[in-house]
Amino acid sequence: MIAALAGGVGAARFLTGLTKLVKEEDLSVIVNTGDDIELFGLHISPDVDIVAYTLAGIVDEEKGWGVRGDTFQCLDMLKKHGLDTWFGLGDRDLATHLYRTDRLKQGVTLSQITDEVCDVLGLKVKILPMSNDKFETRVTTSEGSMHFEEYFVKKQAKDEVLGVEFVGAAKAKPSPGVLEAISEAEMVVVCPSNPVVSIGTILAVDGVRDALRRTSAKVVGISPIVAGLPIKGPADKMLRSLGLEVSAFGVAKFYSDFLDTIIIDTKDAREKNKIELLGVNVKVTNTVMKSLEDKVALAKAVLED
Repeated sequence: MIAALAGGVGAARFLTGLTKLVKEEDLSVIVNTGDDIELFGLHISPDVDIVAYTLAGIVDEEKGWGVRGDTFQCLDMLKKHGLDTWFGLGDRDLATHLYRTDRLKQGVTLSQITDEVCDVLGLKVKILPMSNDKFETRVTTSEGSMHFEEYFVKKQAKDEVLGVEFVGAAKAKPSPGVLEAISEAEMVVVCPSNPVVSIGTILAVDGVRDALRRTSAKVVGISPIVAGLPIKGPADKMLRSLGLEVSAFGVAKFYSDFLDTIIIDTKDAREKNKIELLGVNVKVTNTVMKSLEDKVALAKAVLED
């Protein structure tokens, strides 16, 4: 059994490779819900959907999110009504959000709804939202505090990050199966996701970080930083806001209290000795996933650790 901590496009791409090497039913994916947002009266779970759509083979691979070949007629009409349509929601994608919102109003939990969506998509992977409780990642810039998606999508992550806040973290409990997935796993993989606003959110949920420290499973992380830059997204700005080095070493240090091994890119091989002083083993390989072969090769490197 393998448990993975995931958020966003990088994680979804890695998991595509992993599912070519392990049985889907042997994989549990704990997914960030700090990005969840309400727009047009709908509950949207961006990272849950990215992972589900990707593993189901229907994601728009060029964008890394949404449904391949989707249309945007609903969004176009909303724009004509004068609404701000900065968040791109395709028509088939909207069906997922409509279903999720309706079920939430019926009193069904987010984790139960995610199971239902996965069943419809034909997935055998267990996708676990990190929490069923309200949890919101907010970013502070010179313009003030805003939801992470507003910063990332609407503002295009251009501004310096002055701080990151996890609203609801003090009360959020892990969804059913999250702690069990970690404690019962043979291996836990920390996917190449933003350490602060994708993985850090999961770690902020009550009991998760402790479970990672206590598990008998080998915990392997993959650095999303290559040669001092994030492969995708604003991880550099987020790490700096916490006073952390934007490097594979900085990622390893952030995870060092529970990490056994970190996978770093060949471009960062010079950081190997420095990281090992943290008590973390290091494996050096290509971590940039440009093809399916790259994804499978990276997954194989993790499994062979």
